[in-house]
Amino acid sequence: MAKIGVEQSLTNIQQALKEKGHEVVELRQESDATNCDCCVVSGLDSNMMGMHDTYTKGSVIDANGMSADEVCQHVESKLK
Repeated sequence: MAKIGVEQSLTNIQQALKEKGHEVVELRQESDATNCDCCVVSGLDSNMMGMHDTYTKGSVIDANGMSADEVCQHVESKLK
């Protein structure tokens, strides 16, 4: 299965992705996203400085306002 980076605060989404068989990596710092097929973020942090360093080639999903099931569906659609 895929390697998915998930922001620390999204524990319910981490658990749901693990149940689907994905390898889940907690995103504590930018370098944790390296080699992830997809990343899930809360969308609560804003990019105050306007910097756009890229640490992953995978998709980034903003989980703000979505349930864990909805996020899992988005992840799986991005991986196809």
